[in-house]
This record gives sequence, structure tokens and C-alpha cells, in this order.
Amino acid sequence: MKWSVSRVAQGLRRRSLQARNNARIARLAAQVEQHAPSATDARPLIFFNASSRLAWMSQNAAFSLLSGWGARLSGAPVIHFVCRAGMLNCQLGVNKDAPLSPPPCAVCVRQSQHLYAGAAVAWMEPRQYPELEAALQPLTLAELSAFTWQGLPLGALVLPSLCWALRCHTLPEEDATLYLLRQFIQSAWNVAEQFEALIKHENPRGVVVFNGIAFPEAVVRHIAQAHGLWVVTHEVGLQPLTGYFTRGQATAYPIDIPAGYRLSAQQEERLNGYLEKRMRGHFTMAGVQFWPEMRSLDQDLLTKMAQYDQTVAVFTNVIFDTSQVHANVLFRDMFAWLDDVLALVKSHSRTLFVLRAHPDEDRPGKQARDSVAAWAKKNQIENLPNVVFIPPRETFSSYELIQRAKFVMVYNSTIGLEAAIMGAAVLCAGKARFTQLPTVFFPADLSQYRQMAAEFLSAESVAPLPEFQANARLFLYYQLYRTSLPFG
Repeated sequence: MKWSVSRVAQGLRRRSLQARNNARIARLAAQVEQHAPSATDARPLIFFNASSRLAWMSQNAAFSLLSGWGARLSGAPVIHFVCRAGMLNCQLGVNKDAPLSPPPCAVCVRQSQHLYAGAAVAWMEPRQYPELEAALQPLTLAELSAFTWQGLPLGALVLPSLCWALRCHTLPEEDATLYLLRQFIQSAWNVAEQFEALIKHENPRGVVVFNGIAFPEAVVRHIAQAHGLWVVTHEVGLQPLTGYFTRGQATAYPIDIPAGYRLSAQQEERLNGYLEKRMRGHFTMAGVQFWPEMRSLDQDLLTKMAQYDQTVAVFTNVIFDTSQVHANVLFRDMFAWLDDVLALVKSHSRTLFVLRAHPDEDRPGKQARDSVAAWAKKNQIENLPNVVFIPPRETFSSYELIQRAKFVMVYNSTIGLEAAIMGAAVLCAGKARFTQLPTVFFPADLSQYRQMAAEFLSAESVAPLPEFQANARLFLYYQLYRTSLPFG
């Protein structure tokens, strides 16, 4: 009974807070419209963000709203393209434990009505497409994944969202999966049809979308670019309460660092302060603190490391993360890379491989179905004497592990950049944000990767190239302080 009363009280407090926040947003929106100057260009900007929130505000939803207000205050007309139950299902609307249940459109639309009250809004309404629905019905998972309709690659555009929603990379060929994939494809077509009509009616000069990978925004981006419009995508930055905006793909984080740019003494000191906090676990990402504590390596692991000739640290990613669509250039996916690592484990008995799962793969409410933990169990890692698997909730310091390793293997995790900053040699298997500069060893093809891995394991020692550490520091500083817009 106490638990029920507490749960109800918590819900009431949250609703009260949301009501106060919505009232404040309404006041701010009215002030923006009151003070916005006359339009300097009649062609509007279109903002679209259907994948960063449902009933509550997220940082990305707030960044989109604030950016629209900023555009209005600069004299630009703004139209918000907003979903009003216009999708059969969406990325955030899927209940992975009950995939056939409908999305919570009512609460989402109600929140949209609060957020965009008084603004120029083009509502995306529900529509039926019987011919498309009939064409999808008999198709297999592979056929749906490659499905194209009237020249639009709907299957490819929706796949990253479905993988994210189901927290997996390899979609199971089940009725529920096929059902959701058909729903996503029909929803994507409705987005396309109504956005196409909006473009023709409004003749916008540009479009701003969240993320660009989530399928509603991916469709809008695809169509806008087909019409020759510029498109800006945005995501959260590394710093708390910062956003990253780019004409490219926000999840790939393209950065244009001027040739010859070097950090000053003050900038180096600022970066050192950030790194000191991060390496103690004192950081958040999109409001999530991954490391409530960070402890030293335990004695059992240190003892085992001493029994081998060398130690290699291996760091994985979350397989459904949107960055993975950019990473897969040498390997089919992260698990194909792990299979390659496993072959090295079996052929190098005097090397201890310490394999660490990403903490986000077991975050409450976001647990991965395709997990490194499941891969480790399937491959009976526990029976191999020269590999130690570190589960995602284990809180010992990755940085101490890096210091004790001969070299570091990563797919495209940010820990690879941090290891390079620490002066470690890093062998990277996936295209990462930081591979835009020479920061780690990132071979040109799979054969070169395997050759390099073999050479590193057999060499007496492995050293990074001289420019790697300085480039890694430069990239991280630029990412933190020169590209992220503060919204605090």
C-alpha cells in the first residue's frame, strides 16, 4: 500500500511540474512572437523533431524548440512540422515488451499542442495507403528491409529506427518484427507524402531536424535534399546541456578543424580539467550519469594479468546505437569484429584479453537484446583461460586498464579517443568520430586490419604514431568547446 501511495504521489508531482513547465514555455513562446522582428526573407525554415520525446521534454526536444525561437528572433519565419498521430508507430512509441500495442499518441499530441501553441504549425495527420499496405503484406523481413516505393528507399530508411526500438542489430524474423516493420514503412511514406506537400506549398529555404537517422527525420532529410534544400541535423553534445548542429550527419559528428590549428596553454589546461573529471567518472551524457562510482582494478584481475606475457584491452559499443550506421566499413557489424577478436584470443594463448561491455547496453529501460554479454555466453568465453569478460554494470576504471594494456582494441567507442590522449596505442575497427583526424590506428581495409592486429600481438611493444596524442587532444577540445552550442 505504501508503495502504491508513493507511486501515485510521485506521478502527481511530475504532472504538476510538467504543467508548470508548459505554462512557462507558453509565456516564453508568446514573448518570442512579441519581440520577433519582421521577416527578412519570406521563405520559412521548417523544424521537425518527432523522435526525441513523447509526453515529457528531453534535452534534444528542448534544443529544437529553443533553436526555433532563436530563428524567429533573428527575423526568420518558422514552421514546425509536427506529428498529430500521423504515424502508425514510431521509434519511441514502440513497447519492445509488447510490440503489437499502439503508440501513446494522445499524450504526445497533447504535449505538442502545449509546446507549439501560438507558433506556425503544419500538422502531420493520419492517412491510409491501402495499395502500399497490400504490397507490404506478403513480404519477408529481407524484402521489407530492402523495400522501395515510388523511388523512396523506405526499408533502408526505417531499419535503424526499428533496431533502436527493439534494442537489437539482427532483427528476428517474427510476426511482431514484420508487423512493426510494415507499420514503420507505412508511417515513413505518410511522412514523405505530407512533407512533400508542405515543401511545395511553403517553398522553404532550409530544414532543421533532430538526429537525421531516426526514420521520420531521415525521410524528411532525404526529401529535402532531393529538392536541393540545405538540412541541418542536431544531437546532444558531449558537454552537459549542449547541442551539436551540422549540415552533415549529427551522429557522425563531422568537424572541420582549420589546418594548422593548435591548442593554446589555456586551452590545454581547460581540457586537462575536463579529462580529470571524466577519468574519475564525473560526467553525464544527455543527462545520464553512467558511472555513479569508479573503483580501481581488483586484485584478482591484477593477479591474472601478471600470469600472462601481455594484456590487451578490448572495448565494445551498444549495437543498436545510431552511430553504428557510420561505423561498419571494415566489418559487417560489431559482432563480426568480436568474432575476429575471438579468433585472436584462441590463437594467442599467452595474451590476456580483457573484454569490457559498454555500460549503456544494460541501462535500465534500455537493455540491449543483442548484447555483448549474450555474445560472450554464446561463445562460452568463460571457458577460455586467457579472456576476462567485464559486464556492463561493473564499475572499475577503464583508464587503469588502458594504462596496464600493451595496446587497446575498440570498435568506434569514445574510449578509443581517450586512450589515445593517454598515450596508448589504439587499434580501431570501426569508423569513429575521432578517425576524422589521425588519432588511432585505423587500417584502410580488413586485410590490413588483421595484419596490423597480428603484428601488434607479436611485437615486443606497440607505440602510437607521434601525432596521435596531439591530434586526439585537439579533436576532443574542438568537439567539447568549439562545436557544441551551450543551452544551459
